[in-house]
Amino acid sequence: MDFIKTLFKNKKIILQLGKSDFKNRFASTSLGLIWGFIQPFIFMMTYVIVFQYILKTGSAGNYPYIVWFLPGMSMWMFLNDSIINASASIRTYSYLVKKVVFPVDIIPVISLTSTSIIGFFLFGISIVVCAFVGYFVNVLEFVYLILAAYALVITITRFTSAVCTLVPDFTQLLNVLMQLMFWFTPIMWNISMLEGHQLLYKIVNCLPFTYLVNGLRRAFTGESHILAMCGIPTIVFWVIVVIMFFWSNYVFRKNKKDFADVL
Repeated sequence: MDFIKTLFKNKKIILQLGKSDFKNRFASTSLGLIWGFIQPFIFMMTYVIVFQYILKTGSAGNYPYIVWFLPGMSMWMFLNDSIINASASIRTYSYLVKKVVFPVDIIPVISLTSTSIIGFFLFGISIVVCAFVGYFVNVLEFVYLILAAYALVITITRFTSAVCTLVPDFTQLLNVLMQLMFWFTPIMWNISMLEGHQLLYKIVNCLPFTYLVNGLRRAFTGESHILAMCGIPTIVFWVIVVIMFFWSNYVFRKNKKDFADVL
């Protein structure tokens, strides 16, 4: 496919501009890049302190709350930040669209590359903290879920970046939708709470965000292994990703000729 070929052809540009994008976010601050890591770290630790030590929230099974919470939250923060930033990326890089011959298709992926730096920092925190309390990540599952997360984000932002460019108000709507998805995805609550409502339980369990969040938790708790991920939720996830990708790719290719006119 042309899009995949374009990514591989311009992989060096993507990495270079992704690093520059991350550095430029904090270039005007005295601590520089440190802020990029401090903010999400404090955010995650605040949730741990509030829910584990103040509200005395427990987790499912016999696992420490921090082992249940950190992997799920790190996956969500990676997904949320990647989708929000990549969706607005074409307007952010409008000068590339308007003034030079540039492969517009790779712009959302440049933003995704920048966001990945913090994302892997958060995943690293989860790995270190969970290992400290005796829970070690299944490397095969971890790699698989990261690749699956990239596939989902690229698929979604292929569509949202085009729409946000043509209809700026959609950016605000997307922020609202992601906030709603935060609460409808079992990040702060356990999906076992829906077991009394089997239809709702099955629907939520097959949602792409739920699949990735709970999948990363299981990679730490050892509830499943890589071969067990070929069940119905996995099939549903990849069917959704493939169908959405072809549709998103169609929308992007159809409208990218208009990007320069609206920027």
